[in-house]
Amino acid sequence: MQYTGRQMATGIVVGGLVAGNVDIGAASLINGVNPIVILRAIASGLLGNASFDGGTPAAALGYALQCGMSVLIATVFVTAARVLPGLRFRWIAAGVSFGIVVYFVMEYVVVPLSAIGHAPRFHVVSFLENLLAMIVFGLIIAYFARAPATQP
Repeated sequence: MQYTGRQMATGIVVGGLVAGNVDIGAASLINGVNPIVILRAIASGLLGNASFDGGTPAAALGYALQCGMSVLIATVFVTAARVLPGLRFRWIAAGVSFGIVVYFVMEYVVVPLSAIGHAPRFHVVSFLENLLAMIVFGLIIAYFARAPATQP
């Protein structure tokens, strides 16, 4: 069965936005801080440390960036799932694998190249918590991009 435009749009938009919002909550829980602090930390990728003094506008920018990144990341998965239908049929394995890839790209490419620009620091507990959060992120996107239950 063909992967329809509607299925793709659902996987991209709904999957990306749900995963992005859950990711904000997970980061808040992992770090024991208010989600507003997490949103300002996301904005620091563009604004640097000034984002932490930026108030609501900085948090709003962080939220917009989070939504944009999440939808872009979902677009990558959904586009790959169109070419490789097995990603839709084996969505749990695909989501776990995708989440792991997303973690390493974000931690070792995106964050170091951002305005905050710190080199990744490895702490076992933090690594495991953040990796698990990204696995959940990948699973959410894969869930919304999965094949209908009636498919083999």
